[in-house]
Amino acid sequence: MATNNLVYDVADKPSWGKTLVFALQQLLAIMAATIAVPMIVGNGMSTSAALLGAGVGTIVYLLFTKSKSPVFLGSSFAFLGSMFAAFGGAASVSIGYLGLIIGAVFAGLVYVILALVCKYCGTRWISKLMPAVVIGPTVAIIGLSLSGNAVANVFGYSDVGVFAATEGQIDLHVGMCILVGIVTLLAVIITSVFSKPKGFLRLIPFVVGIGIGYVLALVLTGIGYAASNDALKIIDFNIFKNAGWDKFVGGWCPEFTFIKAFGSFSDGSDFSSFGTYLGTLAVAFVPVAFVVFAEHIADHKNLSSIIGKDLLEEPGLHRTLLGDGVGSMAGAFFGGACNTTYGESVGCVAISGNASIRTIWTTAAMAIVLSFFLPFSTLLASIPTPVMGGVCIALYGFIAVSGLKMIQNVDLGENKNLFVVSVILIAGVGGFAMKFVFPNDSYIQITEVACALILGIIVNVIVSFAKDNKAEQNEQEEQK
Repeated sequence: MATNNLVYDVADKPSWGKTLVFALQQLLAIMAATIAVPMIVGNGMSTSAALLGAGVGTIVYLLFTKSKSPVFLGSSFAFLGSMFAAFGGAASVSIGYLGLIIGAVFAGLVYVILALVCKYCGTRWISKLMPAVVIGPTVAIIGLSLSGNAVANVFGYSDVGVFAATEGQIDLHVGMCILVGIVTLLAVIITSVFSKPKGFLRLIPFVVGIGIGYVLALVLTGIGYAASNDALKIIDFNIFKNAGWDKFVGGWCPEFTFIKAFGSFSDGSDFSSFGTYLGTLAVAFVPVAFVVFAEHIADHKNLSSIIGKDLLEEPGLHRTLLGDGVGSMAGAFFGGACNTTYGESVGCVAISGNASIRTIWTTAAMAIVLSFFLPFSTLLASIPTPVMGGVCIALYGFIAVSGLKMIQNVDLGENKNLFVVSVILIAGVGGFAMKFVFPNDSYIQITEVACALILGIIVNVIVSFAKDNKAEQNEQEEQK
């Protein structure tokens, strides 16, 4: 594994003042996606509880990985279909929260079993099944598949589908959102590129970018209120109004999933079809866990290339899997959503050059504390979508570039390598995804990243039986 160009390596310990700012940057990077999952699922799920669950899950992950893997765990989008199934299964809808926990346990057990396989059978089979020619373009697809979200956010849309339906139409409000998003992006770039090498500002480009973007959005919103022009109102101040200042539970204290789940036993729910419901949960969560396993490999390969240490060897893939699986169960217990290692967190490490594990520990603690501190969690939730869109263009782009860097030593002059890379890129960028729908309207969705990876593995296995052109030429020359 090559050496890294990090300012702070994994074991380095920045001062606590700097660490707090670095942790805030990590939190800002993962915040939008982490709270988006409960917002999409609905059914009264708490965004603060999801943030708490992410913090707890990350601490579990850090403990299992012996504090050697600097990445934050957040709510997994891959399990959205599974979570919908938990709320719409064969049993009463009111036990959906219990279903979230049971489903997370099913998924976590898959990770535990895979960890045991890796522990006792080694990981060489993974390297053969998913070499750089497969993992590299897959990591690139992780970033590229999110590009639509980043662009939609810059235009002021939180939903890619709604954004696509507008066909890029620009009115005054959309124009102001684009302005805010581009200014945020440029602030990140200028801070990262023109700041003093290894200086403090170069380590916190996202904090600077989000701060500048938020101030600009605040100014425009203020002008909008003064001029009674809704098109200039970029920040939604109703978030502050509806934050639940007068509530303890559901306001200052997150609505924990396990409390809602165990409340099902006393609310008269019908458990007569509980066996069928368990079957629904198993079908909804277990296959997705295998899909996310492949993404787990890609994320850790990518992070390994950034920090210059092979995480699949030390602390070991079995430990990262256990941390991810058990961390996911812990996260769902508190926040309802299964967790996964976040590409946004990996991108933050890559751009800032800060891989200090102290930062990740502090981020996890900060997420837990802030989930109980309503003013700050509300302020974070008020960051407008174009600001996060500007940041995410840089974040997702770095993830894509990190993947492409992994294949820089792959000989693309060989057709067999060229086919593997091209199949993965086109399938991923083209949106090759599949959804299997069951009679009870629950479904399993295999994302474009997973489909591209599976297709790439199949192609790579097939072409691996062919001889290299260079090897064949050398053999012919020897025969002459």
